[in-house]
Amino acid sequence: MAPVRQRNAKGLNSTEIGRKIKRGNALRQGTAWWTSRGLTTLLLVILCMCGSATWLYVTLDSDITETLVSQRENVSPEPRVYFIQCSEDYENYKRYPGCTPQKCGRAVADGVVTREEAQALKRLAERGLQLAGSEGGASILDLHSGALSMGPQFVNIYRYFGEQIQDVFTQEDFQLYRDVRKRIQTVIAETFGLDQTLMYLTKPTFFSRINSTIAKTQHDEYWHPHIDKVTYGSFDYTSLLYLSDYGSDFTGGRFVFMDQNGNKTVEPKAGRVSYFSSGSENLHRVEKVTWGTRYAITVSFTCDPTQAIADPALP
Repeated sequence: MAPVRQRNAKGLNSTEIGRKIKRGNALRQGTAWWTSRGLTTLLLVILCMCGSATWLYVTLDSDITETLVSQRENVSPEPRVYFIQCSEDYENYKRYPGCTPQKCGRAVADGVVTREEAQALKRLAERGLQLAGSEGGASILDLHSGALSMGPQFVNIYRYFGEQIQDVFTQEDFQLYRDVRKRIQTVIAETFGLDQTLMYLTKPTFFSRINSTIAKTQHDEYWHPHIDKVTYGSFDYTSLLYLSDYGSDFTGGRFVFMDQNGNKTVEPKAGRVSYFSSGSENLHRVEKVTWGTRYAITVSFTCDPTQAIADPALP
């Protein structure tokens, strides 16, 4: 039978065992503390990263970073003008002294068209667009060419409706339209130092009606960023006359200049005219309308007499 091996009397005593237990507890507590602090730190880092990402998203991807002119303001009698450096777009086209942009920029004026005139033009647009309209959220009425949105396509109102069109529009409607166009042309010429006689109305110049209906065709997708001079070629100066009010008639639908240092917006107001040189110095878009209906007129001008169009007239 093998002898039983007895414990060394000189082994661990109760005091040493107590110290080891305390040391083990301390190590376990320390590990737990570091684990807890590490998790807390990690969570804080994640939160900070999420916060930074959200801030960057809001800052860099937001539709609006600065309001140039709010709906509540009254920019009258003088326009509010922001001059900026001209792009090179105009170098690709024939230059017309006295008209081709030498000074570029954007401006807003509330003293060119009265609110009552804007309301009268809105009623004109409503009557015309009631004849048809797009299936999507954007419809146009062009009194010059007669183009009217009808479902996914366009019809010529003068041909399609014939003499009945005189039950929709009056000579007074067209006279008001021509008078307003002339005033817009004058304020653009004065702002940019142009010879007004060398500016010509060009196409497309049209009424627009935008609501929150889902787009059905490419024509309904009005919100994409674009440059008028690149899109149309003939444009040298673009203007918009608003016929309804942001915030009460519709929400969304603000006009956004997309600059390298941030977006800048104009809030529509009935009777307000926003106008600008048409090159890539004024890359822009329109916010999606989220509620209500936005009415406006786009009035465009060229320096090229071969691209001119006449004022509209009832047949």
